[in-house]
Amino acid sequence: MQFRELGRSGLLVSPLCFGGNVFGWTVDEATSFSLLDAWLDAGFNLIDTADVYSSWVPGHTGGESETLIGKWLRKSGRRSQVVLATKVGKPMGPGREGLKPAYIRSAVEDSLRRLQTDHIDLYQSHADDENTPLADTLGAFDELIRAGKVRAIGASNYSAARLAQALKISAERGLPRFESLQPLFNLVDRKVFEDELQPLCLAQRVGVINFYGLAAGFLTGKYRKPEDAAKSARGENVVKRYLNERGLQILAALDAVAARHAATPGQVALAWQMLQPAITAPIASATSLAQLAELVAAARLQLTPQDVSMLDAASA
Repeated sequence: MQFRELGRSGLLVSPLCFGGNVFGWTVDEATSFSLLDAWLDAGFNLIDTADVYSSWVPGHTGGESETLIGKWLRKSGRRSQVVLATKVGKPMGPGREGLKPAYIRSAVEDSLRRLQTDHIDLYQSHADDENTPLADTLGAFDELIRAGKVRAIGASNYSAARLAQALKISAERGLPRFESLQPLFNLVDRKVFEDELQPLCLAQRVGVINFYGLAAGFLTGKYRKPEDAAKSARGENVVKRYLNERGLQILAALDAVAARHAATPGQVALAWQMLQPAITAPIASATSLAQLAELVAAARLQLTPQDVSMLDAASA
C-alpha cells in the first residue's frame, strides 16, 4: 500500500478513505466491526466519520457512528493502526452547532468519549460558520492540538475564498492551518472543485479527501433508468440529479474502461479520482464485505492514459 501524506500534517494515509456515515445507519454493529477489521487487514488506515452521523435517522440524535467505531476500537485494540478523522459543527441539538470556541471544546470531549480514544488524528470543521471569526475557531483548534487531543485539523464544505482566508490567518497569526479539505468531487461533480478549490489546494499543499466519490452510488452503474430509483432510499434523489444525457455518457465511458480491465464502473470511477491532482484519498463507503472488496480492488487498479482521456472527455 502506497501511503500519501495528508497536506503538511505528517499524517500518512491510504489512497482511499472509509466513509463512516453508514455505521449505525445502514450497517449494524456486527457488520461494522467486520468491515473495519477487513479495511485494516487490506492495508488501509483512514476512516472518516462525524459527530452528527446519523442524526437523520428517526430516533437517532447523532453520535451513532462514532459510538460504534469507539466500541470497535476498544474491542479490536487496533487504535494505533488507524488514522481517525471526525468532524464538528453540524447541528447536534439546541445550542450545539457551529464553530464557536466554547462549543468546539465541548464537542471534542463528546467525540473522544464516544470514540473511546484520547486523541483524534484529523478534526474537521464540518461546515463553515460565518458567524464566528475564523481566528477564534482556529484558536480553539490550536488549544486542542497543544493539549494533545487533536493531531491535525481540516475543513469540509468550505468555499475557496473562505479556505484561502483561513490559511492566510493561520500563517499571519502562527495558528494551526487546515491541512485537508473535504469537498464534493467525482466524475459527475467536477466543476466547482477543479475551477476554484483544486488550484488553491495544490498551491498551498492542502490534502483533499473528497466525499461522494461514487456520486451516491450513481457511478457504480446502479441507476441507469428512472425505474432504478426504487433500488435504494436515496435512489430518487440520485436519479433526479445525475440521470441525464451527460450522466449516461459518463456511465458508457466507465463501462468501456471497466471492460478493458475486468473491473466494475465504480472501481474505475475511484481509480480515476486517485489519479487527479490534489486528491489524497477519495471517501467511499461499503455496507458488506463484498462491497469492501470492490473498494480494495479499486485502489489497485491502474488506469492507462487512454482510459483517463476517455473519462475526462465523457465527463468534461
